[in-house]
Amino acid sequence: MNALPPPDNTRPPTETGTDGHPSAETGPAGPLAVFAALRTPRGTALLDELRDHDPARELATATRLRRDHPASLVSAALGQARLRQRAVAKFGAEDAYRMFFTPDGVEQATRTSVAAHRAERFARLGEVRSVADLCCGIGGDAIALARRGISVLAVDRDPLTALVARANAEALGLQDRIEVRCADVTEIDTSAYDAVFVDPARRGGRGRIFDPEAYSPPLSWATEAALRAPRAALKIAPGIPHEAIGPDAEAEWISDGGDVKEAVLWFGRGIEPGTFRATLLPSGAALTATAPLPAPPVGPVGRYLYEPDGAVIRAHLVAAVVARCGGRLIDETIAYVTSDEPHPSPYATGYEITDQLPFHMKRLKALLRERRIGVLTVKKRGSAVEPEELRRKMKLQGPHSATVFLTRVAGAPTMLIGQPLKRP
Repeated sequence: MNALPPPDNTRPPTETGTDGHPSAETGPAGPLAVFAALRTPRGTALLDELRDHDPARELATATRLRRDHPASLVSAALGQARLRQRAVAKFGAEDAYRMFFTPDGVEQATRTSVAAHRAERFARLGEVRSVADLCCGIGGDAIALARRGISVLAVDRDPLTALVARANAEALGLQDRIEVRCADVTEIDTSAYDAVFVDPARRGGRGRIFDPEAYSPPLSWATEAALRAPRAALKIAPGIPHEAIGPDAEAEWISDGGDVKEAVLWFGRGIEPGTFRATLLPSGAALTATAPLPAPPVGPVGRYLYEPDGAVIRAHLVAAVVARCGGRLIDETIAYVTSDEPHPSPYATGYEITDQLPFHMKRLKALLRERRIGVLTVKKRGSAVEPEELRRKMKLQGPHSATVFLTRVAGAPTMLIGQPLKRP
């Protein structure tokens, strides 16, 4: 997803081995040459051998392998093996152990579940047979689109990243549907494509970039590119201020397994401009609103407490959860919803509250000891106390479990104790 020019470190090795792969013993090899060596039969066999290697034994493994392989190839294969192991969480073992990665590629790639959801949304818009994937990275979204039957032009400016994306398309048998091009995305003519997907780089040399105009390419350019296309999606940081979202976009926040993964702005045909959406994976449940919702009521803690999903909170749709359960907030600044009757919801995790106490460590410790609580889940909103510090001070013992919420109720520091409800 790097749209910046690569450093000039791609020179070929000074010498190659008898099988054509680079030999580090005679000089340093550039990343393109090293990656090419990984794709030779010898490199492929080495990667297969390292599939289940133990990182804790890496030094011994490297020493053994260097008896029969060039040091540069061993080093590259071990690095790739580590990246594949990390990538399993995003891509699943079946794909991850066939694919290739870069360190930034693993970090920034869209996980398969989210990419598949987005590809399905593109397909549901109708008449989307081709997509220009700009800033494609290692190809996670291109793969999902191709698997949905969509032809993809995948573009990235970094030569190594483009090579990796092409290798991944081939490794997964999708090369007939994915064309990979190494180019500056701002120079690509996308007029021949039914839709455009833009995923600007949101990381720099100092970490995450919070200013949308410091994205690469900037949000303003990406938005203009999206508005020129019949349909488009633009990936943005989940923390983007709502006021930075233009009136022509539908904004969608996506969580997977309860963790907010990304936000997307949708444009064009089939989109409802001004709509805010929270999508929860893996269920696919979606909560939407077409206008800013009125402020929800605030009142005392009832028997039940609901913790809205992070995507619901980011989309500013907590008021919709309040309305659905006929409840109220426990504090006007805290995203905890309460009600007197149970209202199971796919958009929030529910708890039955047994105790409400003013914040006091000694009282909490005494209550947990009395109830023989040995496992304590600590959740907090509006509290400076760290969960691990609290658990350590409680000196928990016993066969039972509980959840404690460190929060504010009507502005006052409060502890709520309860048990989770079964999800619908």
